[in-house]
Amino acid sequence: MTFDQEIFDLIQEEYNRQHMGLELIASENFTSEQVMRAMGNIMTNKYAEGYPGKRYYGGCEVVDKSEQLAIDRAKHIFNVAFANVQPHSGAQANAALMLAILKPGDKILGLDLSMGGHLTHGSPVNFSGKLYESHFYSVKKEDGLVDYDMMEAQAHEHKPKLIICGASAYSRDWDYPRIRAIADAVGAFVLCDMSHPAGLIAKGHLRSPFEYCHFVTSTTHKTLRGPRGGIILMKHDFENTLGILDPKGNLKMMSDLINLAVFPGTQGGPLEHVIAAKAVAFHEIMQDEFMIYTTQILANAKAMERAFQAKNYDIVSGGTDNHLLLIDLRNKNVTGKKAENALVKADITLNKNMVPYDDKSPFVTSGIRVGVPALTTRGLKENHMEQIVDWIDTIITDVDNEQKALSVKSEINEFMRGFELYKNWQV
Repeated sequence: MTFDQEIFDLIQEEYNRQHMGLELIASENFTSEQVMRAMGNIMTNKYAEGYPGKRYYGGCEVVDKSEQLAIDRAKHIFNVAFANVQPHSGAQANAALMLAILKPGDKILGLDLSMGGHLTHGSPVNFSGKLYESHFYSVKKEDGLVDYDMMEAQAHEHKPKLIICGASAYSRDWDYPRIRAIADAVGAFVLCDMSHPAGLIAKGHLRSPFEYCHFVTSTTHKTLRGPRGGIILMKHDFENTLGILDPKGNLKMMSDLINLAVFPGTQGGPLEHVIAAKAVAFHEIMQDEFMIYTTQILANAKAMERAFQAKNYDIVSGGTDNHLLLIDLRNKNVTGKKAENALVKADITLNKNMVPYDDKSPFVTSGIRVGVPALTTRGLKENHMEQIVDWIDTIITDVDNEQKALSVKSEINEFMRGFELYKNWQV
């Protein structure tokens, strides 16, 4: 068989990009070498439709053990009674959860995408907005914080069946007790999508959603630092009150509905090699080193917050409680799109992002979103954050100067040589 030199050259090119640049995309991270090793393992060859002990194919005795290990570790980390580790992504986890408890046309209430929410929380271009009747709450214009009064008013007006909390561009913690009280008053379920802060929640740095939210979903590749994928969790399994039964009168518990919504409801065979990699990541999260890591994430985020504020950048909500910052660039007279394009020329990778009450389109935006988990994985500390903000500011304040961008790129490439990405890297 002919070796595919072309694609492996591109893999090496991507390694070089990641190794030499500053990765500031808040939803990205670098897995460990053993997570990547597990992802490339022989389990990719195995079909395993169903669940451990209940498969539709033979020969699953080994992958049963691997998937059960992932389940048990996830349950241990978050102290929950139920975990489904099969979703291929966070979006798949949300799709399955909604399929389990909602019918087409049911009402849902989530944070508006333009306010920092996520596509799968009701956006009209997404399945969640196409299948269900979506309503939204916002953040307050004066301080950028979630408007819980608006959430309550919307809940009482529309009587949603599901209230969703969690976001993709919100830097503050959540008031889960109040959200649950609002939901109880209107007879709604609560879903927390903790995809962004999951690793910080796992180590107790942020409030836990599990006592107040009926369901919790997450990706596994952001602050959990695992492979790309999703999970669905419940603190307590509880009786299926929806009246949905199979022909034999089963599905007595909510876990039954969720499992069937994942398979066969939204997915076929699970990716057992990815599930093995999830198990490895969960093992890493259970170690003391992960507490050191997540503590450093918070320290780096606060250091970056201070550095941006010192240069008069407008941070939405005034700061951060987690791993990310949303920055409104309108006082710098630069669009998010222009800033992103200029920064990438200097090997600084982040993303343009709408800010609350933005006056520009989602394709242009007035802001950028920055996050520190990937930099923290590389070993950068608080004292490095000021230098990084200096580089960002150098580009943004002279955004059309390509020579300056190339000069900054050279400095960054030399700087990042001191922070090895993978010691044993080979294509």
